[in-house]
Amino acid sequence: MKDDKIKEESLDHHLILRHLLLADYNDIKEVMDKVYHNLGGAWTKRKFRAQLKTFPEGQICIEDNGKVVAAAFSVIIDYHKFGDQHTYDEVTGDAYLTTHDPNGDVLYGVDVFVDPDYRDMRLGRRLYEGRKELCRNLNLRAIVAGGRIPNYQSYAKSMTPEEYLEAVSRKEVYDPILTFQLSNDFMVKKIITGYLPEDKESKGYATLLQWDNLNYEPGAKQLIGAAKTTARIGCVQWQMRQMRSAEEVLQQVEYFIDALSDYKCDVALFPEFFNAPLMGLERHANSIDAIKYLAGFTDKMLEEISRLAVSYNINVVAGSMPVIEDGELYNVAYMCRRDGGIESQYKLHPTPHEKKEWTMQGGDALTVFDTDFGKVGILICYDVEFPELARLLSDQEVEILLVPFWTDTKNGYLRVRRCAQARAIENECYVAIAGSVGNLPQVDSVDIQYAQSAVFSPSDFAFPHDAIMAETTPNTEMTLIVDLDLNKLQELQNEGSVRNYLDRRRDLYRIEWQGEQE
Repeated sequence: MKDDKIKEESLDHHLILRHLLLADYNDIKEVMDKVYHNLGGAWTKRKFRAQLKTFPEGQICIEDNGKVVAAAFSVIIDYHKFGDQHTYDEVTGDAYLTTHDPNGDVLYGVDVFVDPDYRDMRLGRRLYEGRKELCRNLNLRAIVAGGRIPNYQSYAKSMTPEEYLEAVSRKEVYDPILTFQLSNDFMVKKIITGYLPEDKESKGYATLLQWDNLNYEPGAKQLIGAAKTTARIGCVQWQMRQMRSAEEVLQQVEYFIDALSDYKCDVALFPEFFNAPLMGLERHANSIDAIKYLAGFTDKMLEEISRLAVSYNINVVAGSMPVIEDGELYNVAYMCRRDGGIESQYKLHPTPHEKKEWTMQGGDALTVFDTDFGKVGILICYDVEFPELARLLSDQEVEILLVPFWTDTKNGYLRVRRCAQARAIENECYVAIAGSVGNLPQVDSVDIQYAQSAVFSPSDFAFPHDAIMAETTPNTEMTLIVDLDLNKLQELQNEGSVRNYLDRRRDLYRIEWQGEQE
């Protein structure tokens, strides 16, 4: 719509086309109870609230002198996920619009209704024009809808649904819904069976209708650099050992990057504080001095690892390294891209040990990394034990979580592991964890390490039965290479035996980020 409000006046009416508000529910309920008295009446206020929260731009109405008398509801979907044979509940999420996909290609018509007292004023046509304008403005390729054929009940004994469709098309038979839709440039693609089983007037049948947006401009297909549907993850299970210099640490880093690059990995994931052996190069009075000394190597390490990422054509998550900013100490993970870019994710939740022994502070921003192998989030060790962070990333369509960790005991490791597995199931994403093993006897307050790096998946039939894509041998230096099928995540959202993303009760709860957002 060119404006949220398009005003027209007549002798007795003052009509306004606008977006719906929660305060309109009582008017909507009154009209729906009239129109759908044979189909259970109005939606609950809970559904209405969910529709407005999920896709407010798609819910429009016409008011007359301040009272809503007609409305149209819609949702954006990725149509290939549903295909032509779907039910109303499947494609609309039982009218909660949990199927809404801002990156979809089709505007799906959820409902259109007009107060019976206004049916001679062509309000339905105005709503359809408003929908078409929305479709054009959003650059969606089409409007699709399932249409009832309520007058079919009078012809069911003498005509098949297909014959009825032909008769209406030739204007030999009038149907209040189908006739209207055909007159508004919609074409019937097919007859759907079981679309709305409770629709006795239509005998459970519906027409699948489509209006094509002639202004649609599809994105040009990329022959090089197109979005990937698979990602190859390389995890480094790093051996802590005494080292004589930063160059020796970098030599070991290059060895792993080289190996993972040979296997065409998209990313190499190193553990948290993988460069901790450098704390043993000198004696320190206390733990704080040791970690600040380690922070002095971060700039050099980051510069060299970024150079290696470009040289070996692989994205590198440089585990995490300590950083001093304005006198405060932080734990920071770096995404060194193969194109030379560098981005960071600060650890948001320092552990009690990090706060007490190192006076470490938590960061205040959560980053989504839009990489050449998909949208990625990084949660450093303890951060993965806070489910809100992964949910916030999931809401921004992150498909892969990368978790560099450093744990000394098995129970500490299992906390990280089990929380990582829970994040994969809750958010229907992949989660890769990479830790270190071995010991650093020359470094104060750093005990022996325990790790078993792994890659976890959601738990459903398309994935391994235990939701573990692969895992390393515990406490052994090695790499783990895993291929991830990103298409399976999309299929899971709509076809899984459980659907954590779609079944989320957005009308009852949500998580909102209160801090900065990168």
